[in-house]
Amino acid sequence: MLEYGLLMRAPITLLTGDIGAGKTTLIRRLIDQMSDTTTFALVSNTVIEQREIVLWILNALGLQVDRQDSYVTHFQLLQDFLIAEYAAGRRVVVIFDEAQNLSPSGLEELRMLTNINSGSDELLQLVLVGQPELRETILAPGLVQFAQRISVRAHLEQMDREMLGDYVTHRLQVAGGDGEEITKDALDLIFRISKGVPRLVNQIAEMAMTYAFAGTETRITADLVQKVLDDEVLLILDETHARGDE
Repeated sequence: MLEYGLLMRAPITLLTGDIGAGKTTLIRRLIDQMSDTTTFALVSNTVIEQREIVLWILNALGLQVDRQDSYVTHFQLLQDFLIAEYAAGRRVVVIFDEAQNLSPSGLEELRMLTNINSGSDELLQLVLVGQPELRETILAPGLVQFAQRISVRAHLEQMDREMLGDYVTHRLQVAGGDGEEITKDALDLIFRISKGVPRLVNQIAEMAMTYAFAGTETRITADLVQKVLDDEVLLILDETHARGDE
């Protein structure tokens, strides 16, 4: 959906997902895949004061800018850069990570920036990446015009049990294994504890592999995963999770 949004020149693309769902990983993958034809600007600090968004975009694009210059000067610098990139056959995409931190006035400022685009000439595309509350903010009555500019939207769900198994197997095979290094019962326990959140899956599975290596074991079992949980080496898990309860 991210690739589709960029290729179809959507003014604004929205990607949401819970903490640890893999949003930033997808964004960095997108940048790696399309950087030959696209100029990306990644803005990770989204606690931005009013009328500073253009300044942050300029910084993310690597342009030299004087913070003391007026907003009009900053805007003109951005517009000149966009026109030059467009003339060179490159699209410019600005990605706002953790966009749930943007204020309604900040979102409205972003909408106004898309007015730089004229007809079929898309000089600037925006990608907003954030937690689910970002969708709620955008649906507020005062942001109707902003919501109408969003042409493509996607939401990252947590992995189900089948997907989790495929994911772990794939990572093991990419690393040179056969995908059978971890038992079905161990995967069941990881799924129950992680609730399918990729970041938690990674942390539990990788720590279990460390335990297996230290103990010279060749397979990761549910008992080994439970030992990781019992040792409380993963501080992100609460006591209920550590006991392996539902």
